[in-house]
Amino acid sequence: MYDIKSMDIEELAVFVASMGEPEYRARQIFKWLQSGVSSFDEMTNVPKSLRDKLKDKSYIACCTIERKFQSKIDETVKYLFKLYDGEFIESVLMKYEHGYTVCISTQVGCNMGCKFCASGLYGKTRDLTASEMLSQITAIQRDNDIRVSNVVMMGMGEPLDNFENSAKFLRLVSDEIGLNIGLRHISLSTCGVVKGIDKLATLNMPITLSVSLHAPFDDIRNNIMPINRKWNIQSLISACKRYQAVTTRRISFEYALISGVNDTDACAKELARITKGILCHINLIPANPVNENSFSKPQRGKINSFRNLLRSYGLTATVRRTLGSDIDASCGQLRRRLREEKKSADIQ
Repeated sequence: MYDIKSMDIEELAVFVASMGEPEYRARQIFKWLQSGVSSFDEMTNVPKSLRDKLKDKSYIACCTIERKFQSKIDETVKYLFKLYDGEFIESVLMKYEHGYTVCISTQVGCNMGCKFCASGLYGKTRDLTASEMLSQITAIQRDNDIRVSNVVMMGMGEPLDNFENSAKFLRLVSDEIGLNIGLRHISLSTCGVVKGIDKLATLNMPITLSVSLHAPFDDIRNNIMPINRKWNIQSLISACKRYQAVTTRRISFEYALISGVNDTDACAKELARITKGILCHINLIPANPVNENSFSKPQRGKINSFRNLLRSYGLTATVRRTLGSDIDASCGQLRRRLREEKKSADIQ
């Protein structure tokens, strides 16, 4: 059975031709798939004979809403989606003045083991297909009757640890006859997979690369981000410079401020030093509390002081606005809660 929603228009054309159907049917089917249909029978302008052939040879990857939480503070919506194999992933819908943004997951779980993140608490179960990434957006659009204009690949998982599916998703989601979300409106976040950054540079896509840096010194980063033991800060910064030389795109450095860990003046000064010469933006994120660690965010005055010190060195630095704080909108928290509930029910 073929994963038809992961096919681009050219692959679909070959697929329908193999069934003796005209090429223009591929365009019709592609549009239906990108609209978020869950059944071939919804494709009303496709002959029943072709729909039956499609049912015999392929399937439509979907994600169904298991739980949904609407923030009472803002219009953020957190989704827990169930996949065909019973696994769960999380997505978040955020509303801004410029439109709707969806944060999607790229893996079920994560193998990176960052200490401040709930996504990797149970490791990675499997990669998501391009169609499963796409389905998060189409399901949210249908549920809210909206058009998503921006996508951030910052949910559960490491996109560059699932490189081929992530790259395929980028091609699908930006297709003009599909969702047509421009690549300049898409951000891909990585914790520092250097070989993936170099590979991404060869594609030269005008996306925004967001690098989860979170510490400017190797000893601190080794402790909170195990990947730093494989690719240290120097190798990561070098990869960012190579990436920028090819794409000429501004890089966003994500920096989760953790009280007493990486929020010192020395950290701010070193952060300014290592990013010197890189066209970048520093996105400061007050750390989200996770039950499994004792991390906490600094006091507001400390956060502002860190930001102002970075600015004094000529860096563009802002503090990210917290959205959905009352609904565990940070990735991995909802899936973790469900696991804990099931474990408790099994014990009882």
